[in-house]
Amino acid sequence: MHILLIHQVFAGPDDPGGTRHYEIGCQLVAQGHRFTVITSAVNYLTGEAADRPTTALPEGMRVIRIAGRTDIHRSYLARARAFFGFAGSALRAATALPDVDVVWGTSPPLVQLVPAWLASRRCAGGFVLEERDLWPEFAVGMGVVRDGALARAALRLKRFLYARARRVVINSPGFLPFLERYGLPAKKIRVVPNGVDVHQFDPAARGETLRAAWGAEGRFVVLYAGALGPANGLDIVLDAAEVLRDTPAMFVLVGDGKARGELASAAEARGLDNVRLVPAQPKRAMRDVLAAADACLATLRDIPLFRTTYPNKVFDYMAAGRPVLLAIDGVIREVVERAGAGIFVPPGDAGALAAAVRRLRSSPAEARAMGERGRVCVCAEFDRKRQATDFERVLHELVAAEAPRVDALGLGREVA
Repeated sequence: MHILLIHQVFAGPDDPGGTRHYEIGCQLVAQGHRFTVITSAVNYLTGEAADRPTTALPEGMRVIRIAGRTDIHRSYLARARAFFGFAGSALRAATALPDVDVVWGTSPPLVQLVPAWLASRRCAGGFVLEERDLWPEFAVGMGVVRDGALARAALRLKRFLYARARRVVINSPGFLPFLERYGLPAKKIRVVPNGVDVHQFDPAARGETLRAAWGAEGRFVVLYAGALGPANGLDIVLDAAEVLRDTPAMFVLVGDGKARGELASAAEARGLDNVRLVPAQPKRAMRDVLAAADACLATLRDIPLFRTTYPNKVFDYMAAGRPVLLAIDGVIREVVERAGAGIFVPPGDAGALAAAVRRLRSSPAEARAMGERGRVCVCAEFDRKRQATDFERVLHELVAAEAPRVDALGLGREVA
């Protein structure tokens, strides 16, 4: 098969951000398929032009980068312009590609699904829609988008695209009830959960070089790795650091995003010398970054919709053999608690987070056992190779099936 992915925020091993699609792509080309990605030349997490990759792509994988706007985080209007500009350029690039068998579109951003659907109309396998986050539902829940005309238009567009997708893939079972509300038949939905390439991480590594660079020798390091944005509820870190000011505990935030400047200013204003902010790191560096942690933190704002998510970072933490401090309720809490891989704290409860840090710092054997159990869990249930096999099966179902029927206007219709 020749598989085309349209994904504005695609990240490879030399980029900061989640590498789910790169890792699945590597497995697909290892099975003899061709995998082409159309993405932006601007890294979404940093808002800067992506560095030239130093890691060679595997044979059979091609990445086409399209010029984009570097003011993507200046305002919501600038972000919308970047999304729509990418969608138009991606469609032009996609229509120039020959012999594509199936098109994989992923959301958010929602608008990039439009060129994926349009490009798929000439493909035997049609259009596979991947829902990574429930947008615009998340945006409305956060108050970023008002529940008005814009949200209703986005929901209508999503319903339109759901109807034209031949399969809808979700990365968390928590999304299932929402898809059912759209009237999607169960046979059209597949769950390919978030996970991790377990071989990228070494639980035995200690990361002493980075700990020295952070001034963390002799301290208990609680590490957060990922986006520093409004959704992440990272005020809890500053408040917990205040409570733990006179202890050897230290918080290290590795990442970038709209909230980074505010967090840095607030930490300085409060005199929190037990908080460090470290720039976003490429995925290939995360093995050493997580090795430098004693425990790892995942947090989101306390919004009911966030209880549906499977955050990538949690699976990375578990693969690295580090205990998870989880300030996210819902389906990911079920995973961590079933594995015995960490401690749940109510989202936004800094006192509970500080108490959990004290518990792990004073009980190294318990912390070590949590990390070991987390590693066992992801190796058994959330290994990226297994997920790539599941995704390959979805694509094979479509390409091997009869091509979509074509109406009098030449428009592909969905096939169950």
